[in-house]
Amino acid sequence: MQFRRLAAFQNKLVNMAIQIKNIEQLKLMRRAGLLVGQTLELLRESIKPGMTTDALDAIAAANIKRGGGTSNFLGYHGFPATICVSVNEEIVHGIPGSRIIKEGDVVSIDCGAIIEGWHGDSAISIGVGSVNPEDQKMMDVCEESMWRGIGAGKHGAKLSDIGYAIEQYVNSQGKYGILQEYGGHGIGTEMHQEPHVLNFGRAGQGPEIVVGLALAIEPMITRGSARTKVLKDDWTVVSADSSRGAHFEHSYVICPDGKPFVLTAIDGGKSDLGHLGIEISSLLS
Repeated sequence: MQFRRLAAFQNKLVNMAIQIKNIEQLKLMRRAGLLVGQTLELLRESIKPGMTTDALDAIAAANIKRGGGTSNFLGYHGFPATICVSVNEEIVHGIPGSRIIKEGDVVSIDCGAIIEGWHGDSAISIGVGSVNPEDQKMMDVCEESMWRGIGAGKHGAKLSDIGYAIEQYVNSQGKYGILQEYGGHGIGTEMHQEPHVLNFGRAGQGPEIVVGLALAIEPMITRGSARTKVLKDDWTVVSADSSRGAHFEHSYVICPDGKPFVLTAIDGGKSDLGHLGIEISSLLS
């Protein structure tokens, strides 16, 4: 009984901290999210063997500046770059530098931008050149699990329905490690807000997903163990068994019409959510 009371109290605190946005604020978030999505597409087109990871960072910085935004990663708790670039066994939070990207690498890029005080946040994993089919499958599974999570996070659902959908899909596709220590989050006037969004767990738990709640959904998986460690730079997260990993992320919101809209997707999520039979909102198009 005491445990239930504590859980109810914790849920109440989380609900109090959740930021709900109106339609005008969501339009600003769409501007930030679209800039992030466009920047990631530019990086996808630009990446090639022989590039350094800091060359990607320079491309991202220039594009965000051209788009009238500022980076929400640069200077965040001392992070020294515009984007995170994580290669192969590096799963998230890799610092761009002199590392040379090679044929067959799996490169995960996390990017964020701020416009008029509102944040966008998204990530993709890219296979460079000819990649191992198992690496490609891992990336495909990770990306699809993200869309399954967004689809499960519909109006009126519970927060843990997202993580449950992600976990169920990943586990149905093979033996992958789902990172436990890292997950998604609320987003708005700060990059990281309540609530924290797990990529696993039981359905039907936690706060209700309501109109105006914006969430960044970001599954991270490996081809091996879910165990991780942080390198000496205090940022880069690598798989403990050196297995390759993938990371995908989109920020989405439930609009006033009760339908979802993916703020960081170029098409608002129309194509990928459409494949799941989910119609997106037209209010931010």
